[in-house]
Amino acid sequence: MKKLILLLSCLYSFYCFSQIRGTVTDEGGLPLPFVNIYIENTYIGTTSNEKGQYELNIQNREQVAVIYQYLGYKTQKHILQINQFPHYFDVRLKEENYNLQEVVLSSTENPANGIIRNAIANRKQNSMKTARFTADFYSRGIFRLKNAPKKILGQEIGDFDGALDSTGTGILYLSETVSKIIFEKPNNLNEKIIASKISGRDNGFSYNTARATIYDFYDNTIQFSISMISPIAENAFSYYKYSLDGTFYDERNNLINKIKVIPRRDTEPVFEGYIYIIEDSWAIYGIDLDIKGYRMKEEFLDVMKLKQNFSYNETNQIWAKNSQSLEFEAGAFGIKFTGKFTHVYSNYDFKQDFDKKTFSKEVLSFEENANKKDSTYWNVMRPVPLTEEENSDYIRKDSIQLVRKSKPYLDSIDKKNNRFKIVKILTGYSYQNSEKNWRLNYGGFLKMPNFNTVQGWNLSTDLSYTKRNDDDRKYTTFGTRFNYGFAEEKLRVTGFFSSRLNAKTNSFLNFSGGSQVVQFNQNQPISPFLNSMATLFFKENYMKLFEKNYVSASYSQEVINGLYASASLEYAERKPLFNNTDYVLIKNNKEYLSNNPLDPTDFVNAGIEKHNLMKFNLNTRINFGQKYISRPDGKINIANNDYPTLFLGYEKGFAGNESNYNYDFVAGRISYEKSLGNKGTFAINLKGGKFFNAEEISFVDYRHFNGNQINVSAENRYLNNFNLLPYYSRSTNDSYMETHIEHNFDGFIMNKIPLFNKLKSTLIIGYHQLAIPDVKPYQEFSVGLDKLGFGKFKLLRLDYVRSYNGSQFVGDGFMFGLQLLSIFD
Repeated sequence: MKKLILLLSCLYSFYCFSQIRGTVTDEGGLPLPFVNIYIENTYIGTTSNEKGQYELNIQNREQVAVIYQYLGYKTQKHILQINQFPHYFDVRLKEENYNLQEVVLSSTENPANGIIRNAIANRKQNSMKTARFTADFYSRGIFRLKNAPKKILGQEIGDFDGALDSTGTGILYLSETVSKIIFEKPNNLNEKIIASKISGRDNGFSYNTARATIYDFYDNTIQFSISMISPIAENAFSYYKYSLDGTFYDERNNLINKIKVIPRRDTEPVFEGYIYIIEDSWAIYGIDLDIKGYRMKEEFLDVMKLKQNFSYNETNQIWAKNSQSLEFEAGAFGIKFTGKFTHVYSNYDFKQDFDKKTFSKEVLSFEENANKKDSTYWNVMRPVPLTEEENSDYIRKDSIQLVRKSKPYLDSIDKKNNRFKIVKILTGYSYQNSEKNWRLNYGGFLKMPNFNTVQGWNLSTDLSYTKRNDDDRKYTTFGTRFNYGFAEEKLRVTGFFSSRLNAKTNSFLNFSGGSQVVQFNQNQPISPFLNSMATLFFKENYMKLFEKNYVSASYSQEVINGLYASASLEYAERKPLFNNTDYVLIKNNKEYLSNNPLDPTDFVNAGIEKHNLMKFNLNTRINFGQKYISRPDGKINIANNDYPTLFLGYEKGFAGNESNYNYDFVAGRISYEKSLGNKGTFAINLKGGKFFNAEEISFVDYRHFNGNQINVSAENRYLNNFNLLPYYSRSTNDSYMETHIEHNFDGFIMNKIPLFNKLKSTLIIGYHQLAIPDVKPYQEFSVGLDKLGFGKFKLLRLDYVRSYNGSQFVGDGFMFGLQLLSIFD
């Protein structure tokens, strides 16, 4: 056995050094990054790093033909005579001499247009050649931060576990992935992570997967944050102009056309740069394109650079993507982010068909101990050598991690952070034990107070304990919350317990109880912050409240893939509340409304009487076609955009102190969102429900709808809201049907309208409808602009809305959306 182990070790060591190593430079000796390097007529290849260094793993052979290919430089083929490993071979590439003499120029036809037309005509044929394959995949991602401030909004950001130096500069994230992939167009993928490594984290799992790297320019659109138009899409001439910047011959005497891609309109979702097309086959030879951040509606992104290299195999006559790089620059407030992802595909095996059982809902999984591979493994399997900076980052952060995970260090940090000061009675205080991973937290009272006419000014704080297990992503937290209303002179206290029992099934157990003030519509259509502003400045006190004294328990988990279920049981005493203050910051002639949602002019009678009730809820969520990622520490679900999501619910009110409070209620909801390529995103949300035996139930248990009377919203989207509907005007204890539709054109129309395209905003149209018995359906039609603002800050939305009862016009108005408002609640 010992001899066998020794033999295997020797063979492994020999394979470890079966490498060709070297540096690729230009004629001036400057390193060339992202050079495509592969063995001729194979898909065994690699790429050079930022310093031009490369490593090519090969089988033991005496002679090998290696291709060195770099866009803008002459491709070279070298026959290497290898006597020992590692074999060192440096290459100096010469700039390509582009030739236009062989192109027959026509006064009526731009020669680039003909080439692009041929590429479009052969797009599907070339795409199908790589429609099914298995391959090895390698990815490396790096994020750098420059000039980070010590504090943001008064909060210290720290050094990110040793990543940043004293100037706020350094590598924020560095990771690598080795995997095996099985792929079938358009979106069937099976990926197995063999090795995963994150700098400074010995238990981390990299998110650098093949799933996020499939940028196929044979498709009409390429998906980033929005759908970008391919330069050889069917409708490409509507978005691009082209220029033939030159031609050259590769090592096989293929004529390569270098086509400059020029956007017709600056603000549309388009690329700019170069696409290289092979004459006769009209396949893609290479991609060198830029994406401006504002063109993909990512204002904080300055520019993203995408490069792709393709290699050729004479046996199967297929040009396949061998390497890909994605670089970006982003920033705001003087902070600068840069990043780069390098991807290498090798050992392709193209298939005619796959077995039906090849693909399942599991799109990504991890080999056991994938994040425990040692440096010997990585030195062999890493196709792109580390730069000195990257290697130093691994060594430094791994050393820092060892120190920062040690008990003496954790105790010293806790000792510093756990120091108590008198001022923390107001600002909040935390006591933690980092070694055992628990924290005791006190929220403090120095927070923005809220105001309503029932409680007046009111302050909240909390006291909680949290214990986490990072290995399996479980946690338990419990504590208590306090709320004091000054006008009421009343303190309300609630307690809570929550535990995540299993990260793979996402199962939770929750208990809570106590006394709290609750909106009649428990979806809280009016945020406490917006209500405070509307009340104090305009005397618009639309929030209606009651007191709930209760105990409840709930449990939820994923039953099977795509089916999530939850059940809850609550016993509650509901009590009416009345206005206790008429305080206002800016006086005017208006009078406050009462707290009665049924009659805001009635200050004597409440909307409800005091009563008790038990409530049981059973809810399910079905994500049809849901796919998922299996990680050793849990499961990550991926919604399938080809199918809707279905919600079903049943609620039973029972054991009321009077029988008329008891009822049954069933409800359903369907939500669906579909990207229509460069035409934008369509979304719909349909809701319906029916009460049984509910003629005299409490108004608390009615179905309430999310109206809006203050014309301001903190929501990103309006698929759950009505824009002009009075809050409790159509609450029902019978049946209802609710419809919300929005289409976001993602700039498809706005980008083409002169002057309006300067706004770099997106056009959104919407329709909202509500039907209940014996009343004409309520309808809203809206048209709006999203991503309004200044510079990089596009946080505003403005909609014009018209409302109708049936066909009868009711009114119109503007809805102002501001995403930042959500941070105040």
